[in-house]
Amino acid sequence: MAQLTPERTLRRLELQVTRRLDGLLNGEHLGLLPGPGTELAEARLYQPGEDDVRHMDWAVTARTTNPHVRDLIADHELEAWALVDLTPSMDFSTTDLTKRELAVAALAAVGFLTVRLGDRVGAYLLHPHGQRRWPARTGKAALYHLLQAVLDAPPATTPPGRLHRPGPPPPDLTTGITALHRGQTRRGLRVVISDFLPTPGEPLDTPPAWERPLRRLAARHQVLAVEIIDPRELDLPDIGLVEMTDPETGTVHEIVLNRRTRRRYAAAAAAQRDRTRDALRRSGAHHLILRTDRDWIADVARFALRQRRAAGRAIHTPAGHTTGHTASPGGRP
Repeated sequence: MAQLTPERTLRRLELQVTRRLDGLLNGEHLGLLPGPGTELAEARLYQPGEDDVRHMDWAVTARTTNPHVRDLIADHELEAWALVDLTPSMDFSTTDLTKRELAVAALAAVGFLTVRLGDRVGAYLLHPHGQRRWPARTGKAALYHLLQAVLDAPPATTPPGRLHRPGPPPPDLTTGITALHRGQTRRGLRVVISDFLPTPGEPLDTPPAWERPLRRLAARHQVLAVEIIDPRELDLPDIGLVEMTDPETGTVHEIVLNRRTRRRYAAAAAAQRDRTRDALRRSGAHHLILRTDRDWIADVARFALRQRRAAGRAIHTPAGHTTGHTASPGGRP
C-alpha cells in the first residue's frame, strides 16, 4: 500500500471495502424516522406553527419561562468514532505492510461502510506528543481526508540510543480512550485501533491501565477493539546475534537469539496477548485481530460473519442467498 500514490491507495481501499465487505460489517438501522429508542438532542426555543407541541421540554420551559422543544435524533443520524494509535510501535513491520498501514485499512473498513449509509465518522489520532481530534463528518471526501491524515502523519520513532527527555509522560492508550469517552457522549459505534502493547515499565502481572476506561466506554457505546499484530511480535527467527531497538524509547540492545531466548520470548508474547484478550473480554468490547502477514479483508469478513451468527441475524452471501435466523431490530453488530 505504501508504494502506491495516496489517491490510488485510498481508491483501492474503497474498492476492496465496498466490493468484499459491503453488507457484512454494518447492521440495519432501527428506523428512518424518530421513534422508540431515538435519542434526545439539544433543547431550543419553540417555533409556533413549525414545532410539534408533543416535543415540548417542560423542564427547560419552566426553568427559562420561555417555551422550548427538544429535538430528536433520527436513528439514521449515527456517528462512528475511532481512536487510532499512531505511537512509534505502530510503524514497525517485517512484511510488506506496516502496522500503521493496516490501521488505515481497518479504519477504512469501518469508515466506508459507515458513510455509505449517511452516517458520520470522526477520529482521535493518538500521537506521541499529543492527540488530534478529527471532527465527525459524512461523505467519502471527508473520510478520504481522515485516512490521508493518518497516512501522512510522520513516523515518531525515537532515534536509536536516544532516550526521551524528562517531562510529562506522552499520551498513551489509557488517556486516548478516556478522551474519547469524555468527548463523545452520544451513543454510537466506537472503534479502538492499536497494537495494545504495554508501555515501558508497565507491570504485566496486573490488568492493563486502559481496561477501566474501555469498560466505561463499552457501558454506553458499542465498542470494537482492533488489535494490530506483526508476526515477529509473536516469535523470533533463529538468526544469532542481533541489535534490537525499542521504538518507544530508542534503547538499543544486543541479543543472541538462541533457542532459550526465542522460547522465553514466545512465551512472553503469548502471555501478553492473553492479557490483552482477557482485558478486552472483561471490558465488553468486540475483539478483531488483524495481522500484517494475512489478508485483512478476509479476516474482517470472517469476524463480521461470526458476529452476525452470534447475534442470530440473517447473513447475505455474495450470491444473494440468506442464511440464519432473522433477529429482532437492533443497532450495530
